[in-house]
Amino acid sequence: MKIAVLSTNKNLYSTRRLVEAALARGHECEIIDHRQCYVGIKQGQPSIHYKGQDISNIDAIIPRIGASLTFYGSAIVRQFEIMGVISANPSQAITRSRDKLRCMQILSGAGIGMPITGFARQTKDVDDLVKMVGGAPLVIKLLEGTQGIGVVLAETKKAASSVIEAFYGLGNNILIQEYIKEARGSDIRVLVVNGKVVAAMQRTAKEGEFRSNLHRGGSAINMKLTKMEKDTALRAAAELGLTVCGVDMLQSDRGPLVLEVNSSPGLEGIEKVSGHDIAARIIEFLEKKHDLKLGLKEKKKKNKVGQTL
Repeated sequence: MKIAVLSTNKNLYSTRRLVEAALARGHECEIIDHRQCYVGIKQGQPSIHYKGQDISNIDAIIPRIGASLTFYGSAIVRQFEIMGVISANPSQAITRSRDKLRCMQILSGAGIGMPITGFARQTKDVDDLVKMVGGAPLVIKLLEGTQGIGVVLAETKKAASSVIEAFYGLGNNILIQEYIKEARGSDIRVLVVNGKVVAAMQRTAKEGEFRSNLHRGGSAINMKLTKMEKDTALRAAAELGLTVCGVDMLQSDRGPLVLEVNSSPGLEGIEKVSGHDIAARIIEFLEKKHDLKLGLKEKKKKNKVGQTL
């Protein structure tokens, strides 16, 4: 296969590992900066060009779309899909997961455990919103934030009101979430590939910090999931339509609660902690999709031959 990793930074660990895994399994692989791709939309002849060259000969793509490029990146993935190129994640699933509000609404509708979450747009609703999520302390999140950026813990109702009003005043969309005390600054990151859990780790925030992201100085250990935790992660991925993702959960007195589902999860921390070659599992998944596609093509070809005889 000819595989393209859609990434804006060839030096990122995850990007490099995916390329290494593809080459090790005998495939061609290149890194394509999706910001420099552009599409041709013509009846029956969709196309994609990159740096002046037609790249319609690619067999499979692995989208590594940053949050700030979701709209354009998803459009490029969608164009590849229209052209019949295999994608590690569907474009529609990427946009679903990136919209934190939409993601939480989908998970809630499916009955998946999650922290109580509120969303509003007017400062006059702040008091009722705080009450809705169980009062202070509570967590305030920017809808567009990633890696713990734009996440604030408000210890008191007064602090919560001040932060919420400040965000509203700047024109930001935010979520207000229940603070799960019993999680004690730890969460779980679960890597799902093709409907299977391939690795899991428990992340713990550094002293004085409530965000457990490794980018923010948190630590991590390999983790064996309970059946409920595994089932929750798999259901969350399935409901959003993601075939490669990281599911972040909290352990609570009422069971695992999903915080976020990431369509471009980082591989560095979880590969090193778990010892699993997750990049290779992603390439194996693409191989299966490619073989299935070829099998269907061959079947259609035989059916056509049979009809003409």
